[in-house]
Amino acid sequence: MTVSRRIAALSAVFIGCAVPAATPATAVVGGTEVQAANYPWLAAVGSPLFLTRASGQFCGGALIAPDQVLTAAHCVSLAGLVPQALTVTFDRSDLSVKDGTKVGVTAVRLHPDFREETVDGVDVYHNDVAVLTLAQAQSRPTVQIAAAHGGSATILGWGGTSDGDTSNTRLHTATVPLVSDDDCARAYPAAFNATEMVCAGSTTADTGEYDSGGPLLVDGKLAGLTSWGRGVAQPGYPGVYTRLPVSF
Repeated sequence: MTVSRRIAALSAVFIGCAVPAATPATAVVGGTEVQAANYPWLAAVGSPLFLTRASGQFCGGALIAPDQVLTAAHCVSLAGLVPQALTVTFDRSDLSVKDGTKVGVTAVRLHPDFREETVDGVDVYHNDVAVLTLAQAQSRPTVQIAAAHGGSATILGWGGTSDGDTSNTRLHTATVPLVSDDDCARAYPAAFNATEMVCAGSTTADTGEYDSGGPLLVDGKLAGLTSWGRGVAQPGYPGVYTRLPVSF
């Protein structure tokens, strides 16, 4: 199956406007359940109008300043018209439980060079990063940003735990190998750009549907955001993440 990571053709109605919600990324295949309290900066991005998912969640995000959440641009590219339709939720391990802290969004800022294209049947996102401005500043820890290095990384998400799973609501985590730029370029020869993308994942651990915008952590620091890929945990096709840090 060929899918963009991570929102197949979903749509939510935002204040009278049909706005595609995030492209899902399958949720941490090969992962284990984890408590959101371990990651107080981790955000579930969604909308109360997105009725097909618990808590209206369709993407992940990370608090980088008291009133700013970093997420994938493709998750919110049309929501800039109606940012008030978005919500950000912290400290919710299970989306079906109404705990944690839910905050409104007042503005969406996309990377100015964000664009999408279809290459060999896969939706590819360039400069796939956006900043959400929160309605209330949060007095909680933020995540540090650092460049990817080393051999492995940590992924987090509420998405499916297998290819095609859309019912999972619990937060999962997994350790994934970082994939070299050369190997990723061989996997996606017409799409991969090492200046803006980094790859990770294997046939036993990957992100996928409803994980877009979620974190790729290296040594506990934010090194990437779940963006796109061919299928989920497919041999020879690692997940592709927005490479951080980035300025815009």
